Amino acid sequence: MLPAAKGLASVLASSASGALACAGLRLANAARQASTSTTMSQTQQQARSFAASAMPAYQPESSGHIAPHGGSLVDLMVREKDYKRAVVDSCHHKQECSDRNACDVELLTVGGFSPLEGFLNKEAYEHVVEHMRLPGSDLLLGLPVVMDTNNEAIVEGQRVLLTYKGQDIAVLEVESKWVPNKALETKQCYGTTSLEHPGTLMVATERGKYYIGGKVLGLDLPQRVFPCATPAHVRADLPADTDVVAFQCRNPVHRAHYELFMRSLHAPNVRPGAVCLVHPTCGPTQDDDIPGIVRYHTYEVLKREIDNPNIRWAYLPYSMHMAGPREAIQHMIIRKNYGCTHFIVGRDMAGSKSSLTGDDFYGMYDAQEFAIKHAPELGMQAVPSLDVVYTEEAGYVTAAEAKQQGLNVKKLSGTKFRQMLRGGEEIPEWFAFKSVVGVLREHAQHKSS
Repeated sequence: MLPAAKGLASVLASSASGALACAGLRLANAARQASTSTTMSQTQQQARSFAASAMPAYQPESSGHIAPHGGSLVDLMVREKDYKRAVVDSCHHKQECSDRNACDVELLTVGGFSPLEGFLNKEAYEHVVEHMRLPGSDLLLGLPVVMDTNNEAIVEGQRVLLTYKGQDIAVLEVESKWVPNKALETKQCYGTTSLEHPGTLMVATERGKYYIGGKVLGLDLPQRVFPCATPAHVRADLPADTDVVAFQCRNPVHRAHYELFMRSLHAPNVRPGAVCLVHPTCGPTQDDDIPGIVRYHTYEVLKREIDNPNIRWAYLPYSMHMAGPREAIQHMIIRKNYGCTHFIVGRDMAGSKSSLTGDDFYGMYDAQEFAIKHAPELGMQAVPSLDVVYTEEAGYVTAAEAKQQGLNVKKLSGTKFRQMLRGGEEIPEWFAFKSVVGVLREHAQHKSS
C-alpha cells in the first residue's frame, strides 16, 4: 500500500464533496506475482472449457452477425439538413471538444457505445462507477462515458453545440449537470486514486469541474487524417455466420503481435474459417506512446504486406484510460458492437505502471480473468493471448514449449529496440517487420529534424 496521494486530494477537494481520502492504493502485486503460474493455469483451463460446444456462443442477428450490446445498433446522426440547422440554431452554448471528448462523441454517434444514446446523466454515471452496469437494464458498461465542462453558465434543459477543431460535430441536450466525485470514480474504475496512474491523472487534471449528461444528436463525424469505419460499415464487410476475433492494440504491430492474432484463429474456442479483425485504437493513449497518425501508417504498410483475406483491418477512435480489467470489458463491448464474437485479451491488457516507481497497477492476468468471467454475459468469448517467444531453433513457439524443449530464446526489450531505431541500427526481422520499421524510422527522423 502506498501513503495517501495528497496531490490528488488537493486537485479534487474543490470538485468532490465528501470525496474519499486519497489513499494511493496499489493492488497487491507481490501476492499476484507469487501466484502467476497458478493464475495462468486456471486461465488456460477456463479458455479450453469454451470449446465444449461447436455452436457459437453468441446470438446472431438475421444478418448472421452477433447482435450489438443491448440488442440494436444505435445511430445518433441527424441527416435531414433543415432539422440539423434548426438543432444547431437552438443551442445556448458552444463547447470545443478535446481529442478525448471527440473520440467519445464519435463512438456515441455511430453506435460504438451502444446502447448509449448520449453521455451518462448523473444517476447513470454513479451507477456505472459503483456497479459497472447501467441502471434499469443492468447491462454491463466497463467505464462511464462522460462529457466534462468548466462552463458555469450551462444549466439543465439547455443545448450545447459540441465542436472539434472548429467543426460542428454534435449537440448535447443537457439532462443533468453535477460536480462528480472524482476520487470515487478513479478508485472504483482504475483501482487507485494515485496521480501516478495515467487515467487518474487525466481525470484529475484534464477534465473540467462539472460533468454534463444527456442525449447526443450527431451532426458530423470528426475529420481525421485516418479513416475510422463505423460499426455498421465494419459489420457489412464481415462474413456472416463466422467467428470474428478482435485484436486490440495501441502500438505498432510487431512479429510477436502477428503471431498472437494469427494463432488466435486456431484457438480451442474459435471455429474453423474464422477471421481476425485487427482493430487498433488511434485516439489518445499515454503521453509516451507513438502518435496515432504514425501508428496508422505502420498498420497500413503491414496490411499491404500481409495481404491475408482472413485478417481484416479497421481503426477505432477510442481514448485509452489504461484502466486494466474494467477497460477490458469496455473494449469487449465496443468490439461486440463492431461485430466481433471473440476478443483476444492480452497479458496485463490496458495495464499501466506508476510514473514514479514503475510498479504495475494490475496483476499480469487480472484483465484476462475479468474478461473470462464476464464474457458469457456479453455473449462473447475471451481468447487469452499466448505467451509466445522467439527461439533460434524453431522460430516462434509458446514460452512453455520453449522451456519444455530447452530451446534458446532470443529477447529484445522495447527500450533497446527504440535505442536501435534512433541509432539507425539494423532491427532483426524476427522482432519487427521491415515495412513497420521503415515508417518508424521516418517518423524518428522527422521528429529530430
